[in-house]
Amino acid sequence: MSTRREDGPGRRDGDRGPVPVGSAGSAGSAEDAPSVGPVESVLDLLYAAPPSDFVSLRERHAGAARSAGRKEDARRLHAARRPTLAAWAANLLTRSLPEESRRFLELGRALREAYRALDADGLKELSAQRRSVVTALSRQAAGLAREAGHPLSEGARREVESTLLAVLADPAAAEQWAGGRLTGSLTPPSDFPSGGGRSGPAPRERPTRPHDPPEGPAGDELAERRRRRRQEEQARAERAVERAAREAHDRRAEREDADAASRRAGEAVDRAREEVSAAERRLREAHAELARAERELGTAREREHTTAQALDRAEREARDAAREADRTAGRAERRDPRD
Repeated sequence: MSTRREDGPGRRDGDRGPVPVGSAGSAGSAEDAPSVGPVESVLDLLYAAPPSDFVSLRERHAGAARSAGRKEDARRLHAARRPTLAAWAANLLTRSLPEESRRFLELGRALREAYRALDADGLKELSAQRRSVVTALSRQAAGLAREAGHPLSEGARREVESTLLAVLADPAAAEQWAGGRLTGSLTPPSDFPSGGGRSGPAPRERPTRPHDPPEGPAGDELAERRRRRRQEEQARAERAVERAAREAHDRRAEREDADAASRRAGEAVDRAREEVSAAERRLREAHAELARAERELGTAREREHTTAQALDRAEREARDAAREADRTAGRAERRDPRD
C-alpha cells in the first residue's frame, strides 16, 4: 500500500474518477455525513482553491454552516486540512485535466496487471516508460500551478511525481487522488518498480508445486495459454503507456505552442509599449516646442504693441512739433517791422 503523508476528506469507495472543477462529489463515509449535501460542494471548493486561501475559506464556510444549524457540516469543514502546495497541484491536475487523469488511472490499472505477469526485463521496460509519462504529467501540473499564480519549487514537483507514481502503483492511492482532496503527497509502495529498476523485493518465484503445469500435452497447452495471457497483458500495458506518452507529448506540444504564443504576445506588448512611450515622448517634446513658440509669439506681440505705441507717440510728437513750428513762424512774421 502507498503511504500517505496526510489524509484529506474522503469520498465513497464507488467514486473512482477524477472530480471536475466545481463539481460536488460523494460524501466521505456513512458515519460522517449524508452521502450528498452542501458540504461536499464546499469541500470541493476548498480543495480547488490555492492553499493560501484555504483556511480563510474554510472558516467562513464552517461559520456559515454553524449559523445555519448544520453542526455536522460545520464539524467536517472545520476538520478539513490545508493541502500542501504539491498536493494542491496534484488535485489541480485531476480537476483541470479530467480526461487525461482518467486515462492515467486506466494506465495504472494496466500496469498493475502487467506487474503481476511480466518478467524482470518486461518490468524494466514498462518502468522506464512509466517514468516518462509521470514526468510529463508532473510538468503539466507545474504548468497549471504556474498559470494559477503559484509556481512549484523543484522539491514540490518531485512530490507531485511521487504522488503520480503512487497512483500508478496502488489502487488506494489512485482512489485518493481521483477524489481531488489530497492534503499531502503520496509515496509509492516499496515493492513496485521505480523508473530505474525495482525499488523493492523482486516478485516471488512461483512454487514448483502444485502450480507448475503438468508434463505432457496438457501441461504444454496450459503453459502456452499462460504465455499468451502474459503477452496480451504486456501488450495492453505497453499500448496504455504509449497512448499516455502520446497524449502527454501532445499536451506538452500544445503548452509549448501556447507558451510561444504568449511570449510573442508579450514581445508585441513590449514593442507597443515602447512605441507608446516614444510617441508620448515626442508628444511631450511637441507640447514643449508649442509652448516655446507661443511664448516667443507672445513676446513678439508685446514688442509689436510697444513699437506701435512708440510710433504713435512719435507721430503725435512730430505733429505737435510741426504745429508748434507753424505757430512760431506766424508769430515771427507778425512781429517783423518791415511788414
